[in-house]
Amino acid sequence: MSLTEVLVAVAIAVGIAGIIVPVLPGTLLVLGAVLVWALDVGTSTGWVVFSLCTVLLAGGAVVKYLVPGRRLKASGVPGRTLAIGALLAFVGFFVVPLVGMFLGFVLGVYVAERARVGAERAWPSTAAALRAVGVSILIELVAAFLAALTWAVGVAVT
Repeated sequence: MSLTEVLVAVAIAVGIAGIIVPVLPGTLLVLGAVLVWALDVGTSTGWVVFSLCTVLLAGGAVVKYLVPGRRLKASGVPGRTLAIGALLAFVGFFVVPLVGMFLGFVLGVYVAERARVGAERAWPSTAAALRAVGVSILIELVAAFLAALTWAVGVAVT
């Protein structure tokens, strides 16, 4: 392996970690790393691999919003509740590094749902929102792993 391939592999791994711990733009980092590799090798195989990775990651980005969104609508959690959760996640990111984003989201959804439906029904709505976020992360992870696998096959072929 060349130095570029090693650095690209590290960047892909960091990007995948960024999907799990949302501190880095994981999907963009994976795609950017594959782009650097495609520019370095400069072959048609490199550009085909980059194109396939782009399709996988873009498809994952679309599906990660569609599937959880449908589940949330089915469970009755309104978009306003998610917006409040996202706002407190943003605040939490700066207040408590690393875990603040997750804690802020949970707290925001719970507080919004408690105000909307009362204390007894707030936790089931919060749990539904957490499951949806988990599914979203899983979808993005699968897309990133498929892109990484595609890149690895491209490296083996070139």
